[in-house]
Amino acid sequence: MTNSPTRLSPSLNKLAWSNLAAQSAEQIGLAAAPMLAVLVFHVEADATAWLQTAQTLPFLLFAIPAGLLADRMLRRRLMTMAECLRVAALIGVPVLAMLHVLNLPALAALGFVGACGTVAYSVAAPALVPALAPPAALAAANGRIELARSTAFAAGPALAGALVGWIGAQPAYAIAAALSFGAVMLLAGINEPACAARPARAPFHELREGIGFAICHSFLRPILLTAVFFNIAFFMLQAIYVPYAVHRLGLSMPEVGATLAAYGVGMVTAAVFAPRLMRRLRFGASMVIGPCAGLAAALVMALTLFIPSMALAGLSFFLIGAGPVLWVISSTTLRQIVTPAAMLGRVSALITTATFGARPLGSTIAALLAAAYGTDACIVLAIGGFMLQLAIIACSPVARLAALPAAATPAG
Repeated sequence: MTNSPTRLSPSLNKLAWSNLAAQSAEQIGLAAAPMLAVLVFHVEADATAWLQTAQTLPFLLFAIPAGLLADRMLRRRLMTMAECLRVAALIGVPVLAMLHVLNLPALAALGFVGACGTVAYSVAAPALVPALAPPAALAAANGRIELARSTAFAAGPALAGALVGWIGAQPAYAIAAALSFGAVMLLAGINEPACAARPARAPFHELREGIGFAICHSFLRPILLTAVFFNIAFFMLQAIYVPYAVHRLGLSMPEVGATLAAYGVGMVTAAVFAPRLMRRLRFGASMVIGPCAGLAAALVMALTLFIPSMALAGLSFFLIGAGPVLWVISSTTLRQIVTPAAMLGRVSALITTATFGARPLGSTIAALLAAAYGTDACIVLAIGGFMLQLAIIACSPVARLAALPAAATPAG
């Protein structure tokens, strides 16, 4: 491949645009679902938390099988099939609504199906990047992908809040389906190199090999644990936020969407400045900023218990969006550098399973805690989770890295 470290290939740019469209569709659907549940079905925080669990459970169930597939077939093809599944799930919501048969269980079931597509896309995308960019350009390539994701996180919730609040949920889901279909079209233009022939091996052996590599690696293990506790704590907050914002903070749906969009605004802001910051910071320092910002965000959200404020809620989401951007870029680049290419799909799947799979766990904890003790308890417990994830990464060898280590050999 002839790309320079600063000039990315057309295929990589198409992947970034596809990621923007796919992530925008996902964010609109994720934001619209609890809004629809509160407005139409008049549910409380525990019900929206269970809805959040259904929309994130596929990450726990299917990320590892998706990783095995990503190491056995063209990743572009897997991502295309996954995105088509999400299109069908998104279209299903307005169709059921027009037939007057949409209810909370159906909304949760369609969210579950759409998330199955999200899982395969999310696992295959980081495994595809090294095939489209040389090692020297990986940080820039991951930064481009993260900027696209950040933009989607900024625009998606705000657009969902505006649409649901002003003209209803059906247009929101229709627009999300159109964006998802656009992601499919962009994937068709990616020129992925053919996979090298691999000997037939038992899936269980391949899975055990990938898990063993990640768990035993001195850099990947603390990354894994930090991400697990970050996502548990974050999704405890996210699962109860919409009813909390409506009933406790007194926000309208457009205002709820605006505060959720602050998460994406923080991501975009950080993604724009990430290359400059990463050139000036020690590598280990760039890995600690995100966990610090997560804890700060939880503490700011806790202030709204005493000072109900849209501005404080927005600041909390801004911080939790801005800080982890450097984490995502740095940890993804580190994973791609230290993992052999033939194992990258499985290792990415394990990281995805552990981190995104922690989300339904966080949502479930929030559902049980909100039902028994209210939303205040969820916010307080989330602070403890953010403190733990910061301690894990700050005490690990990753925090002491001055720069990226040497690349892995093909045999690991």
